[in-house]
Amino acid sequence: MTTNSSDYSLYIHIPWCVKKCPYCDFNSHEKKTGDSEEDYVEALIKDLTNEAQKVPNRTLKSIFIGGGTPSLFSATSIERILNAVHQTLNISDNIEITLEANPGTAEAGKFSAFFNIGINRLSIGIQSFNDSHLQSLGRIHDAKQAHKSIQLAQRAGFERINLDLMFGLPQQNIQQAVNDVNLALNYQTGHLSHYQLTLEKNTLFYKHPPALPHDELIWDMQTACQTQINKHLGQYEVSAYSAAGQQSRHNLNYWHFGDYIGIGAGAHGKITNEQGAISRYWKKKQPREYTNLAGTPAVIGGHNIVKATELPFEFMMNALRLRTGFTLDQYQCRTQLGASSIQTTLDSLIDKELLQLNASTYRCTEQGWNFLNDTVEHFLPS
Repeated sequence: MTTNSSDYSLYIHIPWCVKKCPYCDFNSHEKKTGDSEEDYVEALIKDLTNEAQKVPNRTLKSIFIGGGTPSLFSATSIERILNAVHQTLNISDNIEITLEANPGTAEAGKFSAFFNIGINRLSIGIQSFNDSHLQSLGRIHDAKQAHKSIQLAQRAGFERINLDLMFGLPQQNIQQAVNDVNLALNYQTGHLSHYQLTLEKNTLFYKHPPALPHDELIWDMQTACQTQINKHLGQYEVSAYSAAGQQSRHNLNYWHFGDYIGIGAGAHGKITNEQGAISRYWKKKQPREYTNLAGTPAVIGGHNIVKATELPFEFMMNALRLRTGFTLDQYQCRTQLGASSIQTTLDSLIDKELLQLNASTYRCTEQGWNFLNDTVEHFLPS
């Protein structure tokens, strides 16, 4: 785990989709007439100018352009945003720049253009290669488009590609889930995100739940898929697998409890000041309201200072997701708290065989990993 507190990341939110998926609880909105791409880009640039004041003399190591469906935007618009970033922030020489893409918006010319303007990593929301499952998820693409999007990305020159897959889908069986995994692995993209469909609040699926596989079947499905994935990629986080050198640097910064700034409707940020106090903030969620207020203090939707009593839980909620775990030095660097703030809890979790200590590194045991939420909850303030 890195402890370089001068590094930070940038998240850029593009809020629009062709269609809102029924399982999605992200701040995404169906694009309508009157939603101006050009105006939104101008708003992002204004927002960026203000955000830069929070990170003077610090180095930007990763950019993630998420949504929504960022690949709806033209390469010209994305290039304008990136040019503003280069002009405004101090950027690492080997910066990782990721763009999320939907197979339903994949075009050969557009992918090549994204590559040519400096995007060096794509994250493609495949979810499944099964047409019936894609339909049940409300996706706008089919299996053929899923395959085509990966092929187009590779032909465009992208060497770093993440594929998103979901399991535990309506009417899905184990063999179908494993088949999705095998089809993804055949492309040898170097990174795979594999996560269970969950029914989140404020989604259509939460209000009208589909019939999902029972818990025992989902567990067997997950185990079978993980066994197959582990033959080809290493699991480094709860739902992330990669080949050597292909880990997501941007997501690692989150899991290492690093700092980040956010621009765009509903974007979040986390900043540690010179005194070690950690604050979180977020922007107004509605795209038009955000666009009108960007560049002014009123664009902030809310903020809070993380209390010292909450820091152990916040740190562990991220760090224990990683197979590599953490050291006490890393904990102290990120939280500015002493080891005594968590030592009793660490010892208790070792006794319960939920954590293990190897040399100076604490990490989850298999039992702790399988019941991660329960493990992390031990760090909640009493």
